[in-house]
Order: sequence, then structure tokens, then C-alpha cells
Amino acid sequence: MKLKQIERVKKISRDDFVSQYVKKQIPVVIEQLTEDWPAYNKWKLSYMKEIAGDSVVPLYDDRPVNHEDGFNEAHTTMKMSDYIDLLEEKPTNYRIFLYNLMKEVPSLKNDFLWPDIGLKLVKQMPMLFFGGENSRVFMHYDIDYSNILHFHFHGEKQCMIFPPNQSKFMYKVPHALISREDIDFDNPDYEKFPALKNVEGYITNLKHGEMLYMPEGYWHYMKYLTPGFSMSLRSFPKNILNLSKAAYNVFIMRHFDIMMRKIQGQKWIDYKNEKAITNTHQNLRRTA
Repeated sequence: MKLKQIERVKKISRDDFVSQYVKKQIPVVIEQLTEDWPAYNKWKLSYMKEIAGDSVVPLYDDRPVNHEDGFNEAHTTMKMSDYIDLLEEKPTNYRIFLYNLMKEVPSLKNDFLWPDIGLKLVKQMPMLFFGGENSRVFMHYDIDYSNILHFHFHGEKQCMIFPPNQSKFMYKVPHALISREDIDFDNPDYEKFPALKNVEGYITNLKHGEMLYMPEGYWHYMKYLTPGFSMSLRSFPKNILNLSKAAYNVFIMRHFDIMMRKIQGQKWIDYKNEKAITNTHQNLRRTA
């Protein structure tokens, strides 16, 4: 894979952010956007344990998709206090994924400021993500094609992202938002997945308080280098075609996939994984 470091700035004006990155759909890391937030000093795992310890949170691990699973269905639950104890004790694959903890702990909303950065952010959807050392978030793109502001806290996290025009080489699973789950994007098997040699993308390590801007429909693969957590703020897609794709994903695709899992069971999952290889290798031959 051909990866280059994501551009970085300390701070940036609203106009420059929109003209240089949003309009061009190019990612960027803003290093000092959160330094005037209460969260910059407060948001550590110990604080989350103190303020949200009694909340029961959904957890995901790295098991492959099963036909019996619902769409984005959690694998287990745990009290936040116990989960944070686990994160600090040893590496674990359990992650909190796309969770609106602020519904249960509204005081968390007082810890951050909505950035005046030229995007109309959805105020109802500040989502949190937690992970242990070396836990990984599978390669995927978001169902709603949103522009994402992804803030990291407590520790360090590696982000590998790819623009939508790379989908043809990503072994995308049909009727889904993911690549094949048996691909190790840290050490790709180019003999089994040769199209990945053609993929061009970006990589960076986010540290405490830094923010990554991910444009509409970008693929992303995240690995927690240390225990930590992140928050995403989102803005609906500005591109009309992406908005229509988002509507299709939300109102048609996911319901069709759930129905087919119920009808065909594991055969449907296996069929989709086979088609991911067939479709991608057809695209590879076309570009040869």
C-alpha cells in the first residue's frame, strides 16, 4: 500500500480549513484545536471512570461478522468502571464503538466546545470510542458519508484512511460498509490480496487532544497504540451524490442485508466475502 503522512497544522482559520481541506476533500490533523477545552485537561480514563463508572456500555471485539448478529450489534456489555479497569490492566480486544455516552452523562457536554470551523455539525451526535492497547477497528467507512472531526484523548492512536476512489481496490464486501475482515492492514498479504498494492491512502498517529478531519466517505482503520478514547463530531455530506448514497445505506442497504442474513444465514455472509474478492480482482484486471 502507498501511504503518506496526513498534513498537520497547529491551528487554522475557518476560511482556510474550508478552502484548503473541506472543499478539496483532503484530510488534515489540527494539533491544538482542543487546548482551550476543559476536556483537554480532564478527559482521561480515570475521569471517565469517575463520572460514568456506573453506566453499562456496549462492547465489541474482533470476531468476524456472523449471520446471527444484528446491524452493528454489540457482542457484550460491561459497567464502564469495570471496562476501564480492564483497559488499564492489560491489552484487550473489547472496544466501545460509536456510543453516545453523553445521553447518560450529560455533564460531559460541558467539557468540549463545538468548533466554529465551517462545518454544520450535528449537535445530537457526539459519539465516543474506547479501546485497549493494540485493539483495532476494522476497515470501514461510515454509513452516512459524513464529514468527521475525530478527536483523540488519553494516549495514542494510529489512523489509516483512504479516499472513496480507492474502494475498487479495497476488497469491499457487497451490501456492507467494510473490507474483508481477514485482511491484516498492518501487514497485508499481497499474494492473497494483490489489489492492495495499488491502494493509495494516508496515515498518522493521533496524540492527546489532536483532531483528525476525515472527509466524506473515507475508509478508515484505527489501532489503539495505548489504551485511550476518542470523540467524533459529524457533519452531513455536502456532496449531493454522497447524500444520496447515505440515504440508500440507511433506508435500503442495511435493511436488505439484515433480511438476507435471516433468509440465507451464513451462506449470505460467505457469498458476500467471495464477491469481495471477485469484484476487486475484476477491477484490478481492468487497470492492468
